[in-house]
Amino acid sequence: MSMRLAKLTATAALALSSILVSAGIASAQPVATQQKGMTGSYVGAGVSAGVTNGGQQEDAATFGGNVQGRYAIPQSQVSVRGAALFGGNSAALIPMVTLDAPVAKNTNVYLGGGYSFQTNEGYVSQLGNKNAPVVTLGAESEVAKNVVVYGDAKWGINAYKNSSADAVSLQTGVGYRF
Repeated sequence: MSMRLAKLTATAALALSSILVSAGIASAQPVATQQKGMTGSYVGAGVSAGVTNGGQQEDAATFGGNVQGRYAIPQSQVSVRGAALFGGNSAALIPMVTLDAPVAKNTNVYLGGGYSFQTNEGYVSQLGNKNAPVVTLGAESEVAKNVVVYGDAKWGINAYKNSSADAVSLQTGVGYRF
């Protein structure tokens, strides 16, 4: 199952990146005149749900909360992000780097990677129960002045002890843009 999920995720990432690159190349307007994308940094909070099970006792999918933030690197499509997923017997602390692609006014999609550090390895969080590499895919949009909504999926690779299972977590929330 995890190999199938890995292939599906990789295929989706390649398709998304191909579409985004093609859209940028095919654009008739110069990038400087387009009003697309969301700039700036933000911090937010919301809900988080682990949707996988590691197959061992105490590895059940977990529901909880998240705190996430984005620091946009000026004059770049790269951002540094951080997330904390909490609500199980362990919290997952995840630093990430993402490539941000503007898709509409005040709206980005992002794809990136990082690493999940468990505060209590061996105990369940929304993203498995051991430290693991993480791939993320998400979207963010400024819906009102300085109010951002975000949602993403995080894929923890080989994220369970005594199991080769991967972990998937879904997050959504509201943030303050600064």
